[in-house]
Amino acid sequence: MVIGAMKLNEVRDNSGAHYRAKRVGRGIGSGKGKTASRGGKGQTARSGVSLNGFEGGQTPLHRRLPKRGFNNSIFRNDFKAVNLGRLQRALDDGKLKPEGTLDGAALVACGMLRRLGDGVRVLAKGEIRTAITIEVTGASKAAIAAVENAGGKVVLRASRAKKQKTKAAAPA
Repeated sequence: MVIGAMKLNEVRDNSGAHYRAKRVGRGIGSGKGKTASRGGKGQTARSGVSLNGFEGGQTPLHRRLPKRGFNNSIFRNDFKAVNLGRLQRALDDGKLKPEGTLDGAALVACGMLRRLGDGVRVLAKGEIRTAITIEVTGASKAAIAAVENAGGKVVLRASRAKKQKTKAAAPA
């Protein structure tokens, strides 16, 4: 058999890949006629019924269970995490320059972060070999130690959220 160029009009599913859906409600002889497996009359026999969580009038599970705990996700600070290994890779690839102070804006400009959020937090995953000065909102103790061992420096600055809190707390 010679295989030529593929033609769009000859593209087909593999045999058995496409199963024709059972046509329901098409007479008694079809095996799915009359009520079309929807039971008798009533709300759920009609089209357009979507009753998620409905339990036939019984109090549904999501209302029977108590509400517990505390969720602060709306007000939580959104820190962007940067690992030391990714910083070193960006330095090796030439996306970041070790001269000067690296900050969140430099990380966004080189494509490491999409946006700043509430600040950048440096974590110690991976290793750093280049001496850099990086200005961030937060850093783990291990990350600070690793940067300082490489001959660099981590400058911690207050996040925007902390600044706003201190302004509000200060007497007028």
